[in-house]
Amino acid sequence: QVQLVESGGDSVQAGGSLRLSCAASGYTGATSCIAWFRQAPGKEREAVALINLRYGGNTATADSVKGRFTISRDNAKNTVYLQMKYLKPEDTAMYYCAADRRNGGGCYWRHDEYSYWGQGTQVTVSN
Repeated sequence: QVQLVESGGDSVQAGGSLRLSCAASGYTGATSCIAWFRQAPGKEREAVALINLRYGGNTATADSVKGRFTISRDNAKNTVYLQMKYLKPEDTAMYYCAADRRNGGGCYWRHDEYSYWGQGTQVTVSN
């Protein structure tokens, strides 16, 4: 099993920056991908960034955050980060990290491809 704990959410002004952290524990040997999702009230869950823990750590970001968000990892700390810059009010959401249980291959954007989820951390961006 994998446990994930997010932290770093806050209330910030538009144009500001935040770094979210996702700390993983438990057995992660069968995990290939970590994803950051976000969900605002009344909206569908949206994947914003993916990282493949294998193959050198390939990453991908959604068009809605491309050029502003960066996903990265620190293997020594078993932690994945989401660096968010130039934040916009539309970025306001609960942010979750998630882990799959694959032993290889690529990562997916669908939320039902992920088996383990953190509790979420709130990001609020105001004008």
